[in-house]
Amino acid sequence: MKVKFKNLAKNIRKNIVRLSYQAKSSHIGSCLSIVDIIVVLYKGIFKITPKNLKSKFFILSKGHACLALYCLLYEVGIIKKKTLMTYGKDNSLLMQHASHHIKGVNFSTGSLGHGLSVATGMALSNKISNVISKIYVLLSDGEMNEGSTWEALLFASHHRLDNLVVIVDYNKMQSLTFTKKTLDIEPLKRKFESFGCKALSINGHNYSQLYKALNSSDKKKPLVIIANTIKGKGVRFMENNIAWHYKSPSKEQLIKALKEIENA
Repeated sequence: MKVKFKNLAKNIRKNIVRLSYQAKSSHIGSCLSIVDIIVVLYKGIFKITPKNLKSKFFILSKGHACLALYCLLYEVGIIKKKTLMTYGKDNSLLMQHASHHIKGVNFSTGSLGHGLSVATGMALSNKISNVISKIYVLLSDGEMNEGSTWEALLFASHHRLDNLVVIVDYNKMQSLTFTKKTLDIEPLKRKFESFGCKALSINGHNYSQLYKALNSSDKKKPLVIIANTIKGKGVRFMENNIAWHYKSPSKEQLIKALKEIENA
């Protein structure tokens, strides 16, 4: 299974850098940091197919990393290559923030901080309706700066939403600097626990740890997974480099990046 995860992640990362180059788009570092998380979620937990897609609920709250999700949906047969290749072009449905107009995207998240509130409402609705289905939501660490995030967590804990799984892409960088310099959110795990959640801190690029954490649960509490990641993961000259929050690769950088990903 680890080999399948690794090969799928490679394909997604290669398409991310290709399309970022083609579209001259931003947020390539943010896209690369979440690849391993969504690979394990979709292939290990959801075991996604075009037929079971409607029964799986995932919200990418860090909508600026949507290219990673689009590339994954292409790899698992949800969207066609013709559609994927329109990314960044005029009249494309593939907007540069997650768009619900695309099959497989449950909610448009153009502004950070909204995804968790929506996921919490969906989880409560499922509880009331006795629907046995978990709601997964992936946040950026920058979203920890927003009050709506913590309000949603208080609400989820109060209603004992054990069908809610919150994943934080903790790459420790946001916008133009490090998260710690923008607004220090530590001690993060203890904060989640104080809000009444079960909290796990893992390596967000370790497939075994991701699989185990995503399968974890608590019968009375929402689950929060702090996935410690590397922004720009998979391309050494992009890793932990704040420039790649907004920068797109040149032709030479594209070639170098593709070689690194393939040889990893």
